[in-house]
Amino acid sequence: MKQKKEKLSGAEGFDEYYENIYGSRWESLKESLFLENQSVEYKIPGAEKSYFLDSASVFAALCLPLKNAENILDLCAAPGGKTLVLASRMPDNAHLSSNERSADRKHRLSVVVQTCLPEEISSRITVSCSDGATWCTRQTECFDRILLDAPCSSERHVILDPKYLNTWSPSRIKTVSMEQWALLSSAYRLLAPDGIMVYSTCALCPAENDEMIEKLNKKFNKSGNAFELLEPSPEIVEIKNFTDIKIPGFEKTKYGYEILPDKQNGAGPIYFSIIKKHNSILT
Repeated sequence: MKQKKEKLSGAEGFDEYYENIYGSRWESLKESLFLENQSVEYKIPGAEKSYFLDSASVFAALCLPLKNAENILDLCAAPGGKTLVLASRMPDNAHLSSNERSADRKHRLSVVVQTCLPEEISSRITVSCSDGATWCTRQTECFDRILLDAPCSSERHVILDPKYLNTWSPSRIKTVSMEQWALLSSAYRLLAPDGIMVYSTCALCPAENDEMIEKLNKKFNKSGNAFELLEPSPEIVEIKNFTDIKIPGFEKTKYGYEILPDKQNGAGPIYFSIIKKHNSILT
């Protein structure tokens, strides 16, 4: 089976790979990827501009509880939609570090922060350009809330671009999942005890989703009490003045949750897992 997967390529290989995962559901799920996703307007009073993002992305960011948070990190923040959701909800005394590895994308992120947030909020945000996978070599256990919306295969974009679809192969997923693990393990080291992290992607394959959390569990949770996985409790009331959003439904996976566009009128795909850290890795 492993050798067969490695031989898959192009549009036909893409189809076969995901049909093996989703079975008879794949056809309807694939068709939903061609539909326009369910974007909503996010407008914060006092900001110069609105921002439009997928309702599923808003939902994932809402599942990071911010009550009593002081030091918040958005580790892979560009283009900036989830940063806006976090910033609009964070306590008045909180600070948000919004980071992006790419210099070009970091510039775009900075523009979003300056134009889509009022000054009283943007002044409490630091936008940085750094490799999130190596951040933990400079600091550890210093953030009480972290959002890691990791780079992923993004099958919706692949299927809409013939160039990417025709050159697709499972090696793409293998490469991306290695990058995701470097980011996730770094983020976990950056998370303070009693802190909470949301790991999310817009990928459909378990290798980039549940399998990442399973790997985290095997690496850091051998005793079973280093961290726990929380159920979604989105803080919807906090954004009622910023957007008119229809909250999508979600489906349970082994270690997290997913919002899939075939069941949610085009919203998603989004996978997310909510991790609460208990014990320090430094002791």
